[in-house]
Amino acid sequence: MKERRDGQPRRRKQLGRRSGKGAVIGVYWLEQTEADVPPENEWLSATEATLLKGMRFAKRRADWRLGRWTAKRALAVYLNLRTHPQVLAKIELRPAASGAPQAFFANEPAVVAISISHRDGRAVCALAPSGVELGCDLEMIEPRSDAFIADYFATEEQALIAQASVTTRPRLLALLWSGKESALKALQAGLRLDTRCVIVSCVDASIDFNGWSPLQVRYTNDRVFHGWWQHTENILRTLVADPPADLPILLKIPAYAPDGASRCA
Repeated sequence: MKERRDGQPRRRKQLGRRSGKGAVIGVYWLEQTEADVPPENEWLSATEATLLKGMRFAKRRADWRLGRWTAKRALAVYLNLRTHPQVLAKIELRPAASGAPQAFFANEPAVVAISISHRDGRAVCALAPSGVELGCDLEMIEPRSDAFIADYFATEEQALIAQASVTTRPRLLALLWSGKESALKALQAGLRLDTRCVIVSCVDASIDFNGWSPLQVRYTNDRVFHGWWQHTENILRTLVADPPADLPILLKIPAYAPDGASRCA
């Protein structure tokens, strides 16, 4: 679909099933790897290109480009924009006062909530309607030390870990840590808050809806974030939202075409 005649994007219709507590929002996600990022930088804005030039370390530049590429591609599809590099260059992510990312199109705030995470050459971006408290995270399933568990997990989470088998323990640790990261992003606090103040529960892997299983993250006694988790091979993803989100919807994007012939699906 094209932009509106006034140059602004047409927003994607929000999907959501009804529940006893009202509508459940639709949340979209996209994942990309370093191999998906084009070598040229025409898709960056002038401000972003200047910022990139100021980054000293190659890994920092690669991670930053990957995160921006993933977010811009996701936003283009979500907002029903063309995927020309010139259009992607009009999309920018700018930090809010909290440090959380905010999306802009043509220097105007985009009506969308956004969360981004990257790890080991892979990035994920989650999008939802504006006003939704949204957080996503991407982790690798790998061993964690006992000291890490003691420092960052609440007592009840430590008890859950102690009950896990040797084979399931790494995945459970990644899941609990990722759920915390997602909730802290939804709170727009990040690691400024004690990670033990957000407690992950309801992580039964036997419940599976098209590859996603439900989870909850409790923050204080009266705040609960509902969300989803998924893992493939050694990669684990989590997503939480308030209000609660329906099953995450994977954004469908066309192959990148430098000549601008590509269009959103």
